[in-house]
Amino acid sequence: MNTDIYREITERFRKEGRMRRIPAHRSGSGMTDLCSNDYMGLATRAHEWTEEFRKRFPSASMTSSASRLLASDQEIYLLLEGYLEKCYGRPALLFNSGYHANTGLVSALDVPGTLWATDKLVHASVIDGLRMSGADFKRWNHNDTVHLRRILEKEHDSRERIIVVCESVYSMDGDVAPLRELSALKHEFPKMMLYVDEAHAIGAIGPQGLGVAMESGTAREADIIVGTLGKACASAGAFVICCRTLKDYLINSARSLIFSTAIAPANAAWSLFMLKKLADMECERRYLEEISETFRKGIERITGRSNPSRSSIVPLVTGDAETATKLSLALEKAGILALPIRRPTVPPGGERIRFSLNARLSVGKIHEILEIIEEAYDNLR
Repeated sequence: MNTDIYREITERFRKEGRMRRIPAHRSGSGMTDLCSNDYMGLATRAHEWTEEFRKRFPSASMTSSASRLLASDQEIYLLLEGYLEKCYGRPALLFNSGYHANTGLVSALDVPGTLWATDKLVHASVIDGLRMSGADFKRWNHNDTVHLRRILEKEHDSRERIIVVCESVYSMDGDVAPLRELSALKHEFPKMMLYVDEAHAIGAIGPQGLGVAMESGTAREADIIVGTLGKACASAGAFVICCRTLKDYLINSARSLIFSTAIAPANAAWSLFMLKKLADMECERRYLEEISETFRKGIERITGRSNPSRSSIVPLVTGDAETATKLSLALEKAGILALPIRRPTVPPGGERIRFSLNARLSVGKIHEILEIIEEAYDNLR
């Protein structure tokens, strides 16, 4: 087998400072982990609830052994979907991951007469869904509803539907979508559908941890809400909130649902267990918001630049891969795990360290981390 071309490409990655490797096992190392999406700190507290979980779900199986459409044991999936339906007041449908949900939804919903209008910073899973289906799509400048309006005005009359896609919290900048403005556009353009990916908000933001759309009072305006269970919920899988018609359609058309073995019932049970814990963690969510603001202001002071974050994701943009890598290594030596983000995850010039905070960090620890970052950052200048 001739693998020379792959070796050449890999070597180019290495020379450009964007060679990725799966990191070594670091759990229990005493390092402060600012890479994880465990925003509410539930993953590190799982041992506290093990016995309670086993008593509540004693027979939760470790395998579904089939796709959701074929699995004989549906009880826990239905319980989880039922809980989510009560929370949102609309049907819910489980998927294996946020990636499965977005690729499956986008490719299934792309029927003739559809134009997709996506924020330029939507997740790769949305873009992959568009590519797989050969969809007709246009991208609007990030969080720029004026630009989106121009697209809607130009395309509205000639299309059957225009599906506008955004994330509620963006994974690289930590900023938040203007959901109220997007919802208002729906009233002006009746063919518009609104698709909101709440991957980085579920559990960490909003009443009961149900996301930015619920917090902003726009959840009913969103035709589709996607939430993940593997971040703040400390489990695995994802869910979609939509109307009954769309749920029935997706069960029959979303290939990532139809042709993939379902997540283990034990995972679904744990998700339900965690969601109920999260519902009562309003104090922790307020605390996370407070320390995130403190941290953001600290990064602004260190860099001398404004920071876009309005969540527990806070970037420090270095502008090149080499500096990002060196800063990450310096922080690791000081006991902080914060990995470099390089292209193609971000565009050239957008290379950064992405700090991901969690509600278990003390105020004192936040200030200690900022001091370490400042020293490491100044040494690289």
